Amino acid sequence: MPPALGVAEPFRLTPQIALRIAILGGIAIAVFGVLFFRLWALQVLSGPQYLHAAVNNQLRSIPLEAPRGPVLDRDGRAIVDNRAATAVQLWTADLPQKWSARLNELRRLSTIIHVPVREMVREMKKRGGDPATPVTVQESVHQEQALYLQEREREFPGVDLAPTYLRNYPYQSLAAQVLGNVGLIAPSQYSRLRSKGYLLSDKVGQGGIEARYDAYLRGKDGLAQLRVDALGRPRSGLITEQSPQPGEAVRLTLDMNLQRAAERGIRAGIAAAHASNCVGCWAADGGAIVALDPRDGSILALASNPTFQPSIFSSHDSKKLAPLLNAAAARKDNYPGLDRAIAGVYPAGSTFKPVTALAALEERLVTPTEPIPCTGVYHVYDKQGNVIPGGTFKNWDPFVNQQMTLSTALEASCDTYFYELGDRFYKLPAVRRHPFQEWAARFGFGRATGVDLPGEVSGLLPTPEWRNRRTCS
Repeated sequence: MPPALGVAEPFRLTPQIALRIAILGGIAIAVFGVLFFRLWALQVLSGPQYLHAAVNNQLRSIPLEAPRGPVLDRDGRAIVDNRAATAVQLWTADLPQKWSARLNELRRLSTIIHVPVREMVREMKKRGGDPATPVTVQESVHQEQALYLQEREREFPGVDLAPTYLRNYPYQSLAAQVLGNVGLIAPSQYSRLRSKGYLLSDKVGQGGIEARYDAYLRGKDGLAQLRVDALGRPRSGLITEQSPQPGEAVRLTLDMNLQRAAERGIRAGIAAAHASNCVGCWAADGGAIVALDPRDGSILALASNPTFQPSIFSSHDSKKLAPLLNAAAARKDNYPGLDRAIAGVYPAGSTFKPVTALAALEERLVTPTEPIPCTGVYHVYDKQGNVIPGGTFKNWDPFVNQQMTLSTALEASCDTYFYELGDRFYKLPAVRRHPFQEWAARFGFGRATGVDLPGEVSGLLPTPEWRNRRTCS
């Protein structure tokens, strides 16, 4: 370059600059050479060693199921407790990725644990393919089945045997509808309860006391870690990170001796009705009994028939479960899952006569000593003196014909006497509204009792307007 005016050293390559560039270039080549040889050493020389370490260095979190709390009767006797069992679980991430290989494994597993393949696939779909949550496909297997799967562990990748607890019922079917059952959480339940810490693998109460007090009974699951290789094979023992906390005990007011007597009484009554020749008695194929402590109103017995064995929910026997899960099968078996004591709606019958009597006395429609005919038939007439359509009501005793006071009518349970009282209420002017229904409502008719069991039906307290609407429709 030509010399520049005012510049002592023009911008050109000098020996000093060339030396500096050579030094920097050498340093850069040396650094890249070291990195290259180190990378070559890691990938080529030490590759198998690091691959072996990676394969054998996978931690899997294993939930430890907490035993549910027991359910006790009023005297502390265990109505429901737990028994240890072995469950079969599927880890979807460890199952064969190709569908043909996965289907082949599930078919072989089905022949061992006797669970249809379609049920296993359905359960996996319910979990949405979550790789971190095992899918329980059989809650309890026999020891022979468990040993068979353990011996052939490599033939069933993704299949795991896990200790679990099943509900045990020392009294078998007694108070089945009251107790309810326990099952895997349903997707609809999970969406509602996930904010409370519930997991897709949790078991929850599905009815009765188990559902009502699930938050107390369920306990708190623990957590353990297991080191496995890339094929899911254990490489260390199970390390407990957090121990499970058992659920709390729930004590009921039921007396199981009285509960047994109540359920036997229903069965005896049904058998007697079927053996009787009276017209219509054959229809008595179910019933309910409720026994209360008159001192505090606590429930001592709450029986419903027909009933079922709660333990069948831990099986996959579709035939036994059908009357509890399928509407057509339930209708055929007269709804064994229905708790008739709180969910059955029936006409009150003669048990309503004291309510009618009290309401009539309070409204001054009758006096205790006023004589009213008790006859075999009661007729309701229109203003012209004609019997209105549907206005003929029969007494349970078709041959009775005498005057009765209120006390004797209650003693004899005279239907026609109380038909007369009901007609007097019906003929009250509209300004009086419905005093009969108002008095019945004070006794709790037409609303739920508030018993701490799910599924209670409040019943119906009809009015003339309600009847007219039903008749017109």
